[in-house]
Amino acid sequence: MDSPGPFSCPICLEPLREPVTLPCGHNFCLACLGALWPHRGVGGAGGPGSTARCPLCQEPFPDGLQLRKNHTLAELLQLRLGSGPGKGPAPGLAPEPSAPSAPPNAPEPSAPCAPESWPATEELVRCDACPEGAALPAAFSCLSCLASFCPAHLGPHERSPALRGHRLVPPLRRLEESLCPRHLRPLERYCRAERVCLCEACAVQEHRGHELVPLEQERALQEAEQPKVLSAVEDRMDELGAGIAQSRRTVALIKSAAVAERERVNRLFAEAEVTLQRFQAEVLGFIEEGETTMLGRSQGDLRRQEEQRSRLSRARHNLSQVPEADSVGFLQELLALRLALEEGCGPGSGPPRELSFTKSSQAVQTVKELLAAACASQWEELQGLGSDEDGLQKMGPEAEADFQDPDSTGRLESEAPRDYFLKFAYIVDLDSDTADKFLQLFGTKGVKRVLCPINYPESPTRFTHCEQVLGEGALDRGTYYWEVEIIEGWVSMGVMAEDFSPQEPYDRGRLGRNAHSCCLQWNGRSFSVWFHGLEAPLPQPFSPTVGICLEYADRALAFYAVRDGKMNLLRRLKASRPRRSGAPALPIDPFQSRVDSHFMGLFTRRLKPAFFLESVDAHLQIGPLKKSSISVLKRR
Repeated sequence: MDSPGPFSCPICLEPLREPVTLPCGHNFCLACLGALWPHRGVGGAGGPGSTARCPLCQEPFPDGLQLRKNHTLAELLQLRLGSGPGKGPAPGLAPEPSAPSAPPNAPEPSAPCAPESWPATEELVRCDACPEGAALPAAFSCLSCLASFCPAHLGPHERSPALRGHRLVPPLRRLEESLCPRHLRPLERYCRAERVCLCEACAVQEHRGHELVPLEQERALQEAEQPKVLSAVEDRMDELGAGIAQSRRTVALIKSAAVAERERVNRLFAEAEVTLQRFQAEVLGFIEEGETTMLGRSQGDLRRQEEQRSRLSRARHNLSQVPEADSVGFLQELLALRLALEEGCGPGSGPPRELSFTKSSQAVQTVKELLAAACASQWEELQGLGSDEDGLQKMGPEAEADFQDPDSTGRLESEAPRDYFLKFAYIVDLDSDTADKFLQLFGTKGVKRVLCPINYPESPTRFTHCEQVLGEGALDRGTYYWEVEIIEGWVSMGVMAEDFSPQEPYDRGRLGRNAHSCCLQWNGRSFSVWFHGLEAPLPQPFSPTVGICLEYADRALAFYAVRDGKMNLLRRLKASRPRRSGAPALPIDPFQSRVDSHFMGLFTRRLKPAFFLESVDAHLQIGPLKKSSISVLKRR
């Protein structure tokens, strides 16, 4: 018996069906291996029984080896069986029946296999000239007639000189797609530059100079690459399958984690509600107990006083009823009146100096404020505003490309000449739509507080409870520097978040009294900085000119005293880095602790220059920046 060909199964000697490859390199039909090892199953080579060996070379292979279809070999077998043009029979296979004789003008090299040799699973192209319901398989398709013909109806194309010029190709199921939509001519060429099929007219016109080849030549080249492409597709599909499985597990994990976290949060809120209800019951019980105790004491005093008054009234009435001649009765009733009077001579308890239960509302108000502050703080921490690293992530990578000199950070922290800061000069114009009605603007640079309100037009950005005004334009990256001249009164200058509500009440809306703003204040005696409701006094003396430098890249805000072209640092606000473990403990600074906790959140927003005129005579002017600022551009 002849040895089987490379494309035949050594067990059944038939062409390979669903080929699998063993570690030794030999190929077999998947079903044949399954019949050879019935106890090991069709899909695997492991399990009980003797050691699995190759049926051809007897080389053992590991138990548990999963046999998978060799897709590359299967595609090559399909091509060898006749799905590709111009291919001969595979070695070891029976020769295929010859195709019907083609007309003289038919392309001999690219003539397809006979319909009888096509795979049984492929749908055949039927003849368009045969009667409906009895159409035979087509032998060729005519691109000129846009029809397919069986060998019997192909005769006119063989005999008629007028039809011999028609283009006959292997049977095509969709002939319309083989024509150029512009010129209605057959697609005969392939442009490798643009990867499209062309007709001769397109090849001469739009694709002149491109690398053009016949369709058959390009197909032969692409068929040679097809196994690699299909193998890459299989690998990619396997990768996508694994990725899809992982993504599904991730989605399920996220959903289950969210459900569990939601349940925990609801339980904790329910427990917190129980705690508040218990505290409410205790406070109300304390009020009721205090009311009962003090009310009982006061009501007892009231009854005693009413009884004494009643006795005095009766004794006085009895004395008035004694006859003039009854001296004994007179003396007795007068003595009774005096005794009744003496009973009420002792000092009474009087009204209570303080009702102890009236402090309950203050305690509840304190708990409410603490709860609100704790909720706000934890919400900021939850959003990632509490740490330097989270703040950087929220700002985004573009913040690292902010406009600044490479050595600007170090120089801005120390004393530097004023000309250096003027490189970052920012022209500030006051926004009249934000000015409080008790502020009078002088152009776009000056502002003064007045006693009589000014009839400004309505504006949703206008401050209603604080004598404040903002600068135009919002700052969100880079380094900015501007100067303020303090002319008179108590003034504050700094920055405020663009989205801060101007309708906030006076205690929370003032500059520096909330987490959305920060400022330097001159209170007539000294400078101090304010942030998030905390104040830090500064020892430096008064300076009429104050420089403000906002550094987005370094997340810092600095205030300087400007004198004679020199800058003296008043205070630079920036979250400090966490101390290393083992470092000596430093004294706790409440203000710096507040800055460390919340200052980074200020730079997650767009900021505006802000000014607060506190006293009735307050007056300030935006510095012109003079001399070196002539070439500074207004950045908005």
